[in-house]
Order: sequence, then structure tokens, then C-alpha cells
Amino acid sequence: MPKVEHKEMKTLTADQLSAFFHEARDSGVYELYYLDLATGLRRGELLGLKWTDVDFEHGAVRVQRAISRQNGKVVEAPLKTKNAYRTLPLSADAIDVLMHQRRKTGSSEWVFPSPTGGPMSPDSVLHMLQRVLKRAGLPRIRFHDLRHTFATMALQNGVDVKTVSSMLGHYSAGFTLDTYAHVTTDAQLKAAQTMGNILSRAV
Repeated sequence: MPKVEHKEMKTLTADQLSAFFHEARDSGVYELYYLDLATGLRRGELLGLKWTDVDFEHGAVRVQRAISRQNGKVVEAPLKTKNAYRTLPLSADAIDVLMHQRRKTGSSEWVFPSPTGGPMSPDSVLHMLQRVLKRAGLPRIRFHDLRHTFATMALQNGVDVKTVSSMLGHYSAGFTLDTYAHVTTDAQLKAAQTMGNILSRAV
């Protein structure tokens, strides 16, 4: 069974996201980080996307493989669990961002290719992230915290846990609940207050 992540979770706020995207655009890496924050993909999954995985007509992307570094080489790897193989719907904005990226990548089969045309190294996107955060005057976070930002914002804005869980590729909604207990506790508190307001008007 996968372990609940116990590393301290840091997420970007809506205000910080604005500064982050502004700097990412100036640095030429906007599309990569926008898509990650729109889907909550793991770093290896994001880098493993090929154009054949993107369905522009129906607005969806299939997650089928990951990119990792093994023995010093950047290689294609299978996903960790069967739940990680998934198809995610994309917003109209995310499709626009991907169309723009398509024009940038030329003949490469990879959605986010390296300068040589092959898959990008997981290390290089982390270094880019730290550069963008520093230039934007934002706190240092891990790449995985972009995934946490996606999940936290989705839950805070009323997306149900089961949906968020399936989008993240978690093996169960219970695992998602454990990981994001702090967010769901806030939601439960709001629900209790809402019910209190409804009942007090009825009494």
C-alpha cells in the first residue's frame, strides 16, 4: 500500500500563482507549469506525455508512461500503479495552452521535449521551477507541491474527494482524504456552519 506523504506540504496561493505564471511566461516555461497545475500530474507523468496522448478534439489527455532518471540516463518507465493509467479531461484554456506548445515543439513526439528533441530530464524541470520561484520572489517549494496545489485548490473550490482522487491517480479516495485531511476538515467546518445557519432559520 502506498504511504501517505508525510513531508511538509507547501502550496501556492491564488495570489502567488499569478506571480508564478507571470515569471514562468517570461522564462518561456509557462505551458509546462500551467498544464501541471491544471491536471495535478506527477513530474514523471507530465514529462512522459507524447502528442499521441493528447486528444484535442475531445479535450482530454491520456497518462500512459513516466520519465525517470535511472543510472544517470533519462528513460521511459511504466506508471507505478494501475490507477495511475488514466484519461483526464482538459479545460478549454488548457487545450489552448497545449496548442501553443504544439507549435513550439516542431517535429518532436514529446509534449515537453528537451533541447535535443528527446524527453526532458526530471532534474531540469526542478531547476527551472526553483529559478522561476526565485525570480518571482516566491518561497521555495518542491515540484510535487504543484500537485498539492492542484488538489488543495480543487478541494477548496468544491470538487468532491472521489473526483480529485481519480484525477490524481490515487488508489483510493481514502488515501486522498488522509493526504488532504487539513483541506477536507476546513470544508467540513464550513458545511457544519452552513447547516447551522439553515437549521437556525427553521427553528
